[in-house]
Amino acid sequence: MTLKVHQFPCLSDNYGFLLHDPDSGETAAIDTPDGEEYLRQAKAQGWAITHIWNTHWHPDHAGGNEAIVEATGAKVIAPTEVEKLSSIDRVVTHGDTVQLGEHRADVIDVSGHTNGHIAFHLPDDKIAFVGDSVFALGCGRMFEGQPQQFWGSLQRIKALPEDTVLYCAHEYTAANAKFALHADPDNAQLQAYAEDITAKRERDEPTVPTVLSRELATNPFLRADDPALAERWGGGAPHETFAALRAAKDDF
Repeated sequence: MTLKVHQFPCLSDNYGFLLHDPDSGETAAIDTPDGEEYLRQAKAQGWAITHIWNTHWHPDHAGGNEAIVEATGAKVIAPTEVEKLSSIDRVVTHGDTVQLGEHRADVIDVSGHTNGHIAFHLPDDKIAFVGDSVFALGCGRMFEGQPQQFWGSLQRIKALPEDTVLYCAHEYTAANAKFALHADPDNAQLQAYAEDITAKRERDEPTVPTVLSRELATNPFLRADDPALAERWGGGAPHETFAALRAAKDDF
């Protein structure tokens, strides 16, 4: 049977995700912004949380680990940096694989927002949980990484199949759209996307998940290798254009 993803709002602007395999009965909490809310949501679905998959160490992604483990005995699978907040049962890094029942997830290095940030890509299910590495029309603030490192991470995301559904962790899309239109004002696909986002938010609908194909055409951070953006924002190499875009977004 197909994996089920249950998405729900958490904290002020996070999304929580529960990934459930009906065949095995296993359920992974993808990041843990609010442990108690995850437990409530799992109970409402009739699911038992068996695993926690963390993308990075920030408290709005791993701060609920201990509450969930205490309540369920779930096994924590995470990059080593999560040890800042909780114990880890299995440390994973780029190139590792993890399982939920018979479903495989590939671990991808997407560092830059933080130095240990990872994503979980389930190729057979055409989904990826990308944390704060990339957002709909945006990317995470570069707290710990360097531009060349972060650009390399975005290239690994860009290399996924274009029909991959990206589950990113925040409802930032309306603000991201405003900057994207500033960064890339002549992009007709972006203009249409921004209109869709405005309509969704007016109806209080989520803009997450997104699809990689749409982001490749419209997300300025994924398009830092586009000559038009390089001409507009400068940089002799894509990571330099990316750095200029990220700095501009920080001040936008």
